[in-house]
Amino acid sequence: MIDPLAEVVTLLQPSASFSKVVNGRGRWAVHRDRFGQPFYGVILEGASQLTVNGCEPIALNQGDFVLVPAAYDFTMSSRELPDETEFGIPPVALPNGEFRIGLQSGPPDYRSLVGHCVFASPDAALLVSLLPQVVHVSGEKRLATLVQLVGEESREQRPARDVVLARLLEVLFIEALRATAGPSASPGLLRALADERLAAAIRSMHADPTRSWTVAELAKEAALSRSAFFDRFSRAVGVAPMEYLLSWRMAMAKNLLRRAEAGVGIAEVAQRVGYSSASTFSVAFTRHVGLPPTRYAREIVQAEADSVTAD
Repeated sequence: MIDPLAEVVTLLQPSASFSKVVNGRGRWAVHRDRFGQPFYGVILEGASQLTVNGCEPIALNQGDFVLVPAAYDFTMSSRELPDETEFGIPPVALPNGEFRIGLQSGPPDYRSLVGHCVFASPDAALLVSLLPQVVHVSGEKRLATLVQLVGEESREQRPARDVVLARLLEVLFIEALRATAGPSASPGLLRALADERLAAAIRSMHADPTRSWTVAELAKEAALSRSAFFDRFSRAVGVAPMEYLLSWRMAMAKNLLRRAEAGVGIAEVAQRVGYSSASTFSVAFTRHVGLPPTRYAREIVQAEADSVTAD
């Protein structure tokens, strides 16, 4: 039996790389402008709101879980926005390991576990692009139970606390995707993997990305006619089959280029993602990404190094 959610989790390989407990009181706001790192938040007590890429604020309440798969520009704040003098004041580290925002005196009226996660998949960039911009789950009983466990674990300094929190957060991530998967989901990979026939074609592409796939061959994998497969795939995923395959190959290439310092050259990258020559690959990559492969590798490594330094 096909398990679409297992496919997504297996491909993404999520793990919680960093987390911290933040408590607050009164009016506060924290803005982040990072290099596309996945951001998550678990609301343990109180309420807040999240604004992503200038869109309408999302109200967050106790028990909610929110994931921004690629957080380039977002603001987490109290429901009542602070004035300019209060905006962006960095959290203050407390002796108990938590961080305080807003008023520094008095008991907190808000508490959350926030942090970054990592998607270790070679095609994470593509998969992230096919997830919703924000995954927000509220009112789910199973999720609420997990949030309660996260809250309890975050309050105690028990042995292996960080390991337990990381595992709980991974399960939270899975539950969040489960809540958004299915035929009623917005177009994207989750919706396509809920379709048994489309899932077969997608698995084939992922299993053999260097093969010179055609729409007719992929339609055969899905046991559909060429036209039926093309229309069904395009509606479910939001892009045409060959566009999906190209994007996946480019996502894999990006990951390989990040490892250029380990001796992975352009010619080898080209071969691994299905191109017969380095020049053909370079033209395709530049057209798709907007930068030549060598320049992309140099800039991405520097940007990630700057991001780590900023932490």
